[in-house]
Amino acid sequence: MTKKGFIALAAMIRDYNEEADSSGFPRFSLRQIQLLADFCYQQNEDFNRERWLGYVAGTNGPNGGTETAD
Repeated sequence: MTKKGFIALAAMIRDYNEEADSSGFPRFSLRQIQLLADFCYQQNEDFNRERWLGYVAGTNGPNGGTETAD
């Protein structure tokens, strides 16, 4: 998987969880997100797990900065 694919996956999860808050759907749990991060690392050892988790959580942008990309 490529960096672009990892970013797209993180954005999808983040957007889904935001929508789930207002629609009553269940959110991705932290454990589910961590398991996906583990899987991503298995696909590409250059995968930055902490940066990806931060992007999913909305604490940083897709490249690790403090800005979020929308």
